[in-house]
Amino acid sequence: MEREEKSLNLKAAAAVVALTVLILLAVGLLASCGYEREEAQNDDSLKRVLRKGELVLGFDANYPPMGFMNESGEIVGFDIDVAQQACTRMGVRLVAKPINWEEKEKLLNSGQIDCIWNGMSVTPERAEQMTLSEPYMKNALIFMVTGESEARGNMDLVGGTVGVQSGSSAVEALENADFRSEIAVLRFNDNLSLLAALDEGRVDAALVDSVVAYYYTAERGKTYYVLPDSLSEENIAVGFRKGDEALRDRVQELIDEMKENGTLAIISTKWFGGDITIVK
Repeated sequence: MEREEKSLNLKAAAAVVALTVLILLAVGLLASCGYEREEAQNDDSLKRVLRKGELVLGFDANYPPMGFMNESGEIVGFDIDVAQQACTRMGVRLVAKPINWEEKEKLLNSGQIDCIWNGMSVTPERAEQMTLSEPYMKNALIFMVTGESEARGNMDLVGGTVGVQSGSSAVEALENADFRSEIAVLRFNDNLSLLAALDEGRVDAALVDSVVAYYYTAERGKTYYVLPDSLSEENIAVGFRKGDEALRDRVQELIDEMKENGTLAIISTKWFGGDITIVK
């Protein structure tokens, strides 16, 4: 009888311990959920854009075909068209704001722009500094030379001068190239200035994004060569302020919808002759 009482007491104690553990787990779960709700409530990035009725997009005005000023002074481009469609679906006005590309992070963090939507390559540093969308396009960093150039490979540039845009991912890629110490490098504020220098013979090659090179070649109607070996392949995404996940998520939803209903393919075909987007 005494053994039975001890057994019952032990079972009762175990039940109390188990119940206490369950209560503690439940309290912890509720606290965690409450914290997550509080974090979500603190992110008013989407509400802020909807409240002011506009999305301010920062872009390099000399980066065809992603976003640029045409001869009539209009802001046009692939990214501009996609962003306009997203804004229409959100019920807000698109404000495309030309920026100095080197100051994009500063302008984003200070609230002067809501996003960077302009063929921006994904890098580890940018992934750390910003909240990024899913990649929507692939890009390669390639060397572009004029039709008069005798260069047929990257090593043919040794002893020459290569142009690159300041503040672009191409700068770091070039610094890490095997032949960096054997070439001179000139930096330019934007791609159009860089490509103008190539046409004028002030640089022997321009290290540019493949989307820029192919568009520029088609538009100019002149002969250019793209050297066969790219320095790197990159993904392109939209950049938002760190923590602006609500705004990023809504824009991502709209990009996904445009991929599904064919809008993205139509815009891509307009600028590139086919759908080169990689949205799933």
